[in-house]
Amino acid sequence: MNRNHIFAALLAAAAVPAFAQTGIVQRDVNQQQRIEQGLQSGALNTKEAGRLEREQARVEGAEARALRDGNLSPQEKARITQMQNQASRDIYRQKHDAQTGNPDSASSQRMQAAVQRDVNQQKRIEQGVQSGALTNREAARMERGQAHDSRLQARAAADGHVGVRESRRLQHAENVQSKRIFRQKHDAQTK
Repeated sequence: MNRNHIFAALLAAAAVPAFAQTGIVQRDVNQQQRIEQGLQSGALNTKEAGRLEREQARVEGAEARALRDGNLSPQEKARITQMQNQASRDIYRQKHDAQTGNPDSASSQRMQAAVQRDVNQQKRIEQGVQSGALTNREAARMERGQAHDSRLQARAAADGHVGVRESRRLQHAENVQSKRIFRQKHDAQTK
């Protein structure tokens, strides 16, 4: 092999962890969108959405732990994919069971807003990973923050109702996370 081939091989090998991680973040976006769509259509009630958010928090926590060292091993990727597959099946089951929600209720509207914010923030993290503005370690910290927000949403919806006070608490946590994402994407660290 000549120098150009060796350089190209090294460059490709260095890009694998980030590239693999991008697909994982995109899957988070898709699953959050499916939860939001279920709330909007009435296929999910607030309590079901809360349980699904708790599961999303576990997935996001696993992603954060896996990326903490800056690399995503094949075993870690397989475990996360398995968790995401299970979450996907659970979303499908919850959306297609006999329980329904009222998408026009104040509680559902508050939950929809919180989940939509999750979608937006996951998209921002994904964009940062793809552009190189976020390192894998920074993405891990952002996923840990997303997991925290998802756990708060799950707690707020556990009783099937998201009140005004709970909604304000969720908005505050999401505002904090949004600022963190902005700072991490605009600091001097790049891939």
